[in-house]
Amino acid sequence: MVKTAWVTDSTAFLDEELKNHPDLYTVPLTILLDGEEFSDGIDLSPAELFERLKHLNTPPKTSQPSVGAFQELYERLAKEYDQIVTVLLSGKLSGTVSSSEQAAKLVDIPVTTFDSKILTYPMTAILKEGMELLNSGSNLESVLDHMGKIRDTNETYVLVGSLEQLHRGGRMNGVQFFLGSLLNVKPIISIENGVLNVKEKVRSEKKAKEKILDYFKSSYEKYQFKEVYILYGLHEDQANSWKIDLEQQFPALTVICCPLGAVIGVHAGENTLGISWHNALK
Repeated sequence: MVKTAWVTDSTAFLDEELKNHPDLYTVPLTILLDGEEFSDGIDLSPAELFERLKHLNTPPKTSQPSVGAFQELYERLAKEYDQIVTVLLSGKLSGTVSSSEQAAKLVDIPVTTFDSKILTYPMTAILKEGMELLNSGSNLESVLDHMGKIRDTNETYVLVGSLEQLHRGGRMNGVQFFLGSLLNVKPIISIENGVLNVKEKVRSEKKAKEKILDYFKSSYEKYQFKEVYILYGLHEDQANSWKIDLEQQFPALTVICCPLGAVIGVHAGENTLGISWHNALK
């Protein structure tokens, strides 16, 4: 039997099962705060990050893992495994996919780099599905095909906690940021094919939440997917409020609350709240 190592990056949310999984490995991204480097998920928690953001002298930055970091891990895994499957955050939001692909050319073990085109728990859900299928005996080609089909049915809508942070991090252009700030417009951000887009603009957070729930209900009625992910920056109580509402309205649905983590928090802000699901995950 082919022995497979799974690799992901630190923007993935790992539950207890995945944290203790013997064949899953994580490569951290880096956060730069006033010239000081922190490894995501190791040196800095989201709560510590948001507190430090209040006192920075220069804009915070994040950086992808180096090619060398992936190469070092892959060479180590080559001693124990026959192949590696690496599932990473959107290649259009980070150069992490590119680092893995370059490292794969430098090692002797076969490495498949899978661009999830998403991040955090929606990426984790794809990872878990792939691990379960491969473990059940499916061949790698069919597993990757299935993962791709799930990925391509993802819908994600986010109310960003800080347009300024998103703008300073290069994820929102100047015109969108200016309009949002000046007119008190609350943009609904979607992630489509791995890229951030302004889905719609509304005049209040309440109306924005109502719109997002309309998107959700329309898709759920059509596809009857099995789970939905509520994503939040720092304030879990906001996410739990959504969770309770959804569980009451859709008792057959599994609702999972998930913190976005420090790297994403750098760009989105502590008050960020979003919802995500895969229409093909049933």
